[in-house]
Amino acid sequence: MTTEPTEIDATDLTIDELAARAGVTVRTVRFYGTKGLLPPPVIGPRRVGHYGQEHLSRLALIEELQHQGMTLAAIERYLRQLPPGLSPHDLAIHRAVVASWAPDTAQSATRVELEQRAGRSLTDRDVERLAAMNVVRAEGDGYHFDSGLLRLGVQLLDVPLSLESILAARGVLVEHARAAAHELAELFRGEVSERDTQDVRSLSAHMHPIVVQALLTTFQRSLREELSEWVPASSGPSQVGRSS
Repeated sequence: MTTEPTEIDATDLTIDELAARAGVTVRTVRFYGTKGLLPPPVIGPRRVGHYGQEHLSRLALIEELQHQGMTLAAIERYLRQLPPGLSPHDLAIHRAVVASWAPDTAQSATRVELEQRAGRSLTDRDVERLAAMNVVRAEGDGYHFDSGLLRLGVQLLDVPLSLESILAARGVLVEHARAAAHELAELFRGEVSERDTQDVRSLSAHMHPIVVQALLTTFQRSLREELSEWVPASSGPSQVGRSS
C-alpha cells in the first residue's frame, strides 16, 4: 500500500529542521553562517531564526564542493564568484553540475531516513523510479543511495516526462559531458606536462570551478536558444528564461 507524497515545506525551517534536511549538524549550519557562506535567517517571533529553500540549496552546493575536495577558502571564493540573486533553482543546477566532478557519495538509510533526506514522503512507485535512475538501490531492509543525486532525482519525480525520456536525457548528458571532459583534458594536458606536482594540483583546484561555471553558462544559453524555437509564443520570454 502506498501513500500520496507530501511535500515538506522548505520555506519556514528552524535551524534544527534545516540541518536535518541537509544532513549536517546545527553547529555546521552556524559555522557556515558566521563565514558568510549562508545568508542570515529571517528572524521571527521570539527571536527564532527561520530558514528557507535558498539555505537548503546553498548547503547542498557546499556539500558537493566539499566532496570535490575543495578547501573552505576555495569554497568561499567559488560562492563569491556566483552571480548575485541566484534562485534556489539556479543553485540546484550549479550543484548538479558540480556533482559531475565529485566521487561517488553513497550512503545507506532506512525508508524513514531516505524520506527525510529527500524532504518528502516517497511512494513505492517513487522509489522504483529513483532506482531506475540509479539514485537508489534496495539493500536488505534499507536503501543504498547517492547523496549527490538524491535531490536531483526527487526533483525529477515531479517533472511531466516519462521515465524513458528522463533516462534517455540522462544518457545524452552523460555522453556529451564525457566527450567535453575528454577534450578539455586533452587541451590542458600540454599545459601541465612540464610542471611539477604542486603546480598541477593548483591548476586542477582552480580549473574545476571555472570549467563548471563555464559549462553551466554555455549550456543555459544554448538551451534557452533551442527552447525559444519551439516554445509557443504565448508562453512569453519569461517562461523560456525560467527553463534555463
